[in-house]
Amino acid sequence: MKPSPRLLGLSAALLLAAILLGALPLLGLALPAWSHGLWWGALLALAGVALFDALWLRRLPSPQLERQLPGHLALDHGSEVLLRITPGAQPPRWLEVFDHVPVELEFHGLPQRVALSAGQGVELRYRIRPRVRGDSLFTRCEIGLPSRFGLWQARRYLELPGRARIYPDFARLHGARLMAVDSWLGRLGVRQQPRRGSGQEFHQLREFRSGDSLRQIDWKATARKHQPIAREYQDERDQQIIFLLDSGRRMRSQDSDLSHFDHALNACLLLAHVALRQGDAVGLLSFAGATPRYLPPAKGQPQLNALLNTVYDLQPGQLPGDYQSAASELLARQPRRALVVLLSNLRDEDDQQLPAAAARIAQRHRLLIASLREEVLDRQRQHPVQSYADALNYCGTVDYAGARVALHERLAAQGLPVLDVRPGELGPQLISRYLQWKAAGTL
Repeated sequence: MKPSPRLLGLSAALLLAAILLGALPLLGLALPAWSHGLWWGALLALAGVALFDALWLRRLPSPQLERQLPGHLALDHGSEVLLRITPGAQPPRWLEVFDHVPVELEFHGLPQRVALSAGQGVELRYRIRPRVRGDSLFTRCEIGLPSRFGLWQARRYLELPGRARIYPDFARLHGARLMAVDSWLGRLGVRQQPRRGSGQEFHQLREFRSGDSLRQIDWKATARKHQPIAREYQDERDQQIIFLLDSGRRMRSQDSDLSHFDHALNACLLLAHVALRQGDAVGLLSFAGATPRYLPPAKGQPQLNALLNTVYDLQPGQLPGDYQSAASELLARQPRRALVVLLSNLRDEDDQQLPAAAARIAQRHRLLIASLREEVLDRQRQHPVQSYADALNYCGTVDYAGARVALHERLAAQGLPVLDVRPGELGPQLISRYLQWKAAGTL
């Protein structure tokens, strides 16, 4: 509890009056005899009222607060938090509220002052924007209460625990369910080549149409119907995709507002959404992080929720990725052939263990390596060289990029496909390659 500006102002006025009462006689100005008594009376009155006001405020019960958090939060997307205030029988005139928001959330609209009246609840809202994935824990709320006569202000802390989960940026996934698949893929920049009945799994027989190939003709059915009958195929729908996600220190690299790890998570979710709609099973295995995660492959849209709940609080660690251990773990957990998508940030020092680990995986599975490229490399190579420091930066960038490209070429020479992409382009590139291989039946 602390004195309010009103009490401080009245105290300052009495102090000024005391100074005048002491200084005027020294200047030869006579004062009425009752002036000193009036001052002492005012002082005692102020002290009595202040004491009564403090006791009233101390006994005043705190209002009840209830916090309503969103069901889920998306990284870097604004949301609204609702606070409900239920005052007591004799509430103060106003209330100042400040919610103790976790450090991983940006907030706007706090503190707020609201007017109170007996028997009427009040609602206030403020905005939050998550900056880090994971669990966000709310602990308490801070309120400021004025006294009856406004001479004191009390600061109280109300325990108000709450928890919110901050998921990767899946807003685009939710919007994708409202659009046709082809339209949605077009918005992502994915180009799926049009084709007719050229998959690998038999679907049905139908009349021969213009544009069908002669290999699609079913000659027995044609002889029975006395007209050309073609076989129609569809993509295989019983395949599995495993994301082998590097959660080591390299994935902590930052591009724009998101780290490489967050870009990789978003790309996994986008590809998982497309693959699940195609009837395939999706799973995930992370390595090198503090808490490696494994989600066995499964079909159906509920698997997307399971994937979100598996990775929403996964953070890159401080250690580099061990590709040999990751390959052993994958081969032990996934005996059936699958499309394995390795997402990492490859460096030239990976030449010691990555090719051997990738070759082990490729013996049993179809492997696709996605290597995220720092956007600063592209900007640095396009930056004009105007000084000695610029020349050093340019040469270092070219040397680093050249060593990285050489590693990719050595992997490609072993028949291991590599996607060298910027983080923002990873999702569309993965989807394009997946659809291309699925249409060709090479998964």
